[in-house]
Amino acid sequence: MPWSLGKLVFSASVVAGGSCAVTYYLIQKAFTKTSYYQLALEQLHSHPEALEALGAPLNVHCLHLIDRANFVDIVNAQLKIPVSGPKAEGHLHVSSSRDAPFQRWRLQEVFLKLEDGQQIPLFKVSGNTEHEVKTE
Repeated sequence: MPWSLGKLVFSASVVAGGSCAVTYYLIQKAFTKTSYYQLALEQLHSHPEALEALGAPLNVHCLHLIDRANFVDIVNAQLKIPVSGPKAEGHLHVSSSRDAPFQRWRLQEVFLKLEDGQQIPLFKVSGNTEHEVKTE
C-alpha cells in the first residue's frame, strides 16, 4: 500500500530532524575530546579565584556552534565555552595554537569572562619563550 504524500513528508522530516540532532551531538562530543578544550578546563578547575567566582558545583555547557567566537582551523583554535555555577555564569575564552598539523596544541591564553563583565585571567604564555607558561 503506497504512502500518502503527507506521511512521506512527515517521515522525511523526522529522519532529517533526527539526523541533525545526532550530528549536533557528535560535533559537541568531538569538541569536548580535543586537547585545547581539555587543557582549558584543567586551567579553570585549578584556579581558585575563578572557582570561587562561579561557585560549586561547576557546570560546563555545550558550545554555541554558530557563535563566530568559536573558530578552529589547522593551526589555530579559539573557543568560547559557556560555564556556570550557583554564584555566577560566564564564558571561558580559549586561544590555542600549534606549529603544524598533527602536532600538539599549546594553550596561548585562557580567561574567564563573567556575565557581570568581570574578567579573570587563568593562563597566558609568557613572552620569554614559546614553551614557558605563566599563570596569572
